[in-house]
Amino acid sequence: MKNERVAVYPGTFDPITYGHLDIIERAAHLFDKVIVAIAMNKNKTALFSVEERKEMVEKSTEHLKPVEVVTFQGLSARFSEKMNAVALIRGLRAVSDFEYEFQMALINRKIGKNTETVFLMPTEKNTYLSSSVVREIASFQGDVSPFVPKFVKQKLEEKFKK
Repeated sequence: MKNERVAVYPGTFDPITYGHLDIIERAAHLFDKVIVAIAMNKNKTALFSVEERKEMVEKSTEHLKPVEVVTFQGLSARFSEKMNAVALIRGLRAVSDFEYEFQMALINRKIGKNTETVFLMPTEKNTYLSSSVVREIASFQGDVSPFVPKFVKQKLEEKFKK
């Protein structure tokens, strides 16, 4: 598509939650294409492998036609430019997220001069949701079905089986 408006939504998605999906769906309404970019961060120990995370995100977003799921290493801003994106999507759950995200947006502006950061807020019911909270609940065999798609819930249960 000529002049396609592409956005990149980077993250670890370990695992993807309804909060992430909320942001992806909002971005899909605003852009011609949304690239969900799963970060391979050597400084973070992920519960799921990058392949598992990619599979979970793909299954969770298959109903969204303008969404593509990829993996990447390195700086989000550079990756975003490489994908010819006009926007880098970041979710803001609470005021506490803002200071860090604002700082990152300024840094990304210096690194990736052609990409703007766009902040999207999830619905109120998803503002408290994070992958780390979901992982903790799942580790104690708690019910994560209100927080993640069924397929992701099954993957979490498999990981934390005794």
